[in-house]
Amino acid sequence: MALVVMCGQPCSGKSEAAACLAAALRSSVPDVTVRVIDESSLHLGRNESYKDMVVEKNLRGVLRSEVDRSVSRDGIIIVDSLNNIKGYRYELWCLARASGIRYCVFFCDTEVDHCRDWNVKRQEKGEPSYDSNIFEDLVRRFERPDRRSRWDSPLFELFPSREEIVESSPVIVEAVSYLTKKVDSKTRDVKVLQPTIATQSVRTTESNSLYEMDKATQEVVNAIVEAQSGGLGVAMNKISLGPDLPTINLQRLVGLPELRSLRRTFIKLAGQYSLSGRPPPTDADSAKRMFVDYLNREIGG
Repeated sequence: MALVVMCGQPCSGKSEAAACLAAALRSSVPDVTVRVIDESSLHLGRNESYKDMVVEKNLRGVLRSEVDRSVSRDGIIIVDSLNNIKGYRYELWCLARASGIRYCVFFCDTEVDHCRDWNVKRQEKGEPSYDSNIFEDLVRRFERPDRRSRWDSPLFELFPSREEIVESSPVIVEAVSYLTKKVDSKTRDVKVLQPTIATQSVRTTESNSLYEMDKATQEVVNAIVEAQSGGLGVAMNKISLGPDLPTINLQRLVGLPELRSLRRTFIKLAGQYSLSGRPPPTDADSAKRMFVDYLNREIGG
């Protein structure tokens, strides 16, 4: 149903805001599953996950994979992490688009000095916090969201250092309305992302489907070459491939180079056909029927 990406500096109030949003959503739509994905839910520590670029990259990969497995049209996923790299937010946006769901970004716009003070207080209380050097590095590399970018839009901004974030906060209420509002042909203020061929998963087929298609189309080409070389059926402009299979109707002799070119084009088109979400040939006979239909359109009568 939706993917919500929390964004902000370390210790900027993201987790509190995510908890308030999740509670508000559960109260508004109790029949919809709301899940928060963060480092702690995956048993990952803050300092261990951000101590260098390699482990940070691995952390983003783990979070992205978990989002990819969890995102669906039946629930709302909240990604409660730094999400401080705009390229990473774009990757999450692509996951939402591929699933055909709503998407939004929650930005906790908290001054760095407040974030630093909150981090120190957490250290003193023994709560989850960041080492000072890690905190400063993350602050320096943070990339603010920009509502003009499609992967940062719509953008809901919170200011945890200036106001208390609760379920009834105006921004939370506005976001809940956006995420749960029913969409019809007249709806203009809610955007549901639409998948494209580039974001759709390739439909899985039998492991030997490509081999079967290659073999089947080659058999058709061989049958045409043999019939033309021996004069079999050419007088009637018809070449039979066997029972329960269509007849090839030729109006002229077709050379082997042209047949090979037509065969390559057909196999390429069949691949695009499967990417569009329609079923590709599943067996040799189906491939032969489709190939013969294609040949009859291209060179037949």
